[in-house]
Amino acid sequence: MTSTQGFYSGRVFPWLNDKLNADPELQRLRAEALAPARGRVVEIGFGTGLNMPHYPKAVQSIVAIDPSSGMRARAEARIGASHIPVQFILGAAEQLPLPDAQFDTAVSVLTLCTVADVGRVLAELRRVLRDGGQLLLMEHGLSDDDRVARWQQRLNGMQRVVACGCNLNRRIADLVCANGFQFDSLRQFFVPKMPRTHGWVTLGVATKG
Repeated sequence: MTSTQGFYSGRVFPWLNDKLNADPELQRLRAEALAPARGRVVEIGFGTGLNMPHYPKAVQSIVAIDPSSGMRARAEARIGASHIPVQFILGAAEQLPLPDAQFDTAVSVLTLCTVADVGRVLAELRRVLRDGGQLLLMEHGLSDDDRVARWQQRLNGMQRVVACGCNLNRRIADLVCANGFQFDSLRQFFVPKMPRTHGWVTLGVATKG
């Protein structure tokens, strides 16, 4: 990684990510996605902690996983302001340094678009979830609208560069179902006022199959 790339991913992108996610509708969707959270939670792609204000009182503790030290630095204030104990682990979701069957809830918000190996990440989440544990999702991905999907495929290379590995062309619900989960609830829709190439959202609750 060059120093320029390191500065962008470590300093600029965490700030930019916060700005892009300040949209009130995205905040409302975060709250909706996290409402069922309970017990011990593992959140992958924790980022700068934008989910922290939306966790309900039923959550006992959170283990936060993120590979970016720049994201962790911006997350410190939100972690410090939380009434929920948070343990931040700097690492990748493909190899969680966590024991089997210890968590009631796993959370992935705008993260499966970016991880290197979606199948491996989902396998790790299944491993650390207890029987009956739930996976809460709010993800953007490849649209069911063919015209939008074609544009997503065209723009994907540029997206990966400017958004530090984020992909527009992953069919999130299909990937979740193909990797050992089944949906208890699922909604897929375009977020109002967002570009359609970036605003096709999968929001749902899935359990281990």
